[in-house]
Amino acid sequence: QKVFRVIPQNDEQVEIINSLASNMQVDFWQPDSVTLVSPKMQVDFRVEADKSFEVEDLLKESGVEYRVLIDNLQAALDAQFDSKARTTGHSYEKYNNWETIAAWTADIAAQNPDLVSRIVIGETYEGRPMYLLKMGKRGANKKAIFMDCGFHAREWISPAFCQWFVKEAVETYGKDTVMTTLLNSLDFYVLPVVNIDGYIYTWTKAKLSLSFDLCSTVLFQDRMWRKTRSKNAGSRCIGTDPNRNFNAGWCTLGASKNCCDSTYCGSAPESEKETKALADFIREHLPTIKAYLTIHSYSQLLLFPYSYTYKLPSNHEELNSIAHAASKRLASLYNTEYTYGPGATTIYPAAGGSDDWAYDQGIKYSFTFELRDTGRYGFVLPESQIKPTCEETLLAVKYIANYVLEHLY
Repeated sequence: QKVFRVIPQNDEQVEIINSLASNMQVDFWQPDSVTLVSPKMQVDFRVEADKSFEVEDLLKESGVEYRVLIDNLQAALDAQFDSKARTTGHSYEKYNNWETIAAWTADIAAQNPDLVSRIVIGETYEGRPMYLLKMGKRGANKKAIFMDCGFHAREWISPAFCQWFVKEAVETYGKDTVMTTLLNSLDFYVLPVVNIDGYIYTWTKAKLSLSFDLCSTVLFQDRMWRKTRSKNAGSRCIGTDPNRNFNAGWCTLGASKNCCDSTYCGSAPESEKETKALADFIREHLPTIKAYLTIHSYSQLLLFPYSYTYKLPSNHEELNSIAHAASKRLASLYNTEYTYGPGATTIYPAAGGSDDWAYDQGIKYSFTFELRDTGRYGFVLPESQIKPTCEETLLAVKYIANYVLEHLY
């Protein structure tokens, strides 16, 4: 399997990509869906091995500028596990499966009872408990920041960051002045994996298949899964895109009403048990939650509302300057460049996202991170990049948290 990058120059070339997608299985990595492709946009997509020659011929023939980002996806998949930390248990510099993360949530709370407690906020479609970590020194009427990871199953670097953040908090409390002040003055609600069923699915090797060839394609499908794992009435297609499932311009643009699509918005807002549990928790704690951070990959972006409309939020200037300063902090470590701005204009319009929803609930500091990289590895970022990615992202998150603390409302 190959991952291609094309940059269509005009509507005619956009049409070529559209026809390509309608004639064969194309998995769009960026943007999320073929409907969002527009001229001059960088488009990354994956096709089956047996179709890649056909695709190259078509692109050459129609004069569409392209390059092969990942020539052999299986090799890249094998190469993601390049961490030196070969422990069998939990490691902050490895991708951990759900079983390991779930056990870790219990351990980290048990080992740091004065800083961390674990709450169950609901259960997934397949019946798994959704664990949330509440972090901070005990105190009366503290304000809070909510952060989640693992909305989209294949974005493995995302849950790795939530775990890293928790580690940094417990290890540097009492040593690092900023972290100490943050935990003394605020609570952090950290949801390490939103889409647990989907995440587990991306770790699951195909059990059985008819032939060896088929087996390899099934294995791929699994690692590249994005949506939840809920059943859709009257269809064989599984899952809803949890980040199109919130009541913020729900299913109006940049989302699909077709349940077979990767950006399917669901049968109704909060139709997914996972999104409803998250929304219920935030609604319940609305008076205290002053910032919402959601961690995705990939693209190196720091986005703020809106994505479901081109109109700017009332505190646009403030959000823009926070994002500017946070991006600068992030770049200070390894020179990783982030682009920042409102979702709709910075990348593309997309309705039903959790960040827009949180903002419309009155949480005026709402940000989406799209972590490393810019497409060299895309969703299959090697484990050797977990540490640098998390270290630099931590700087931006601490900056935003500190800003929120100094501008409580």
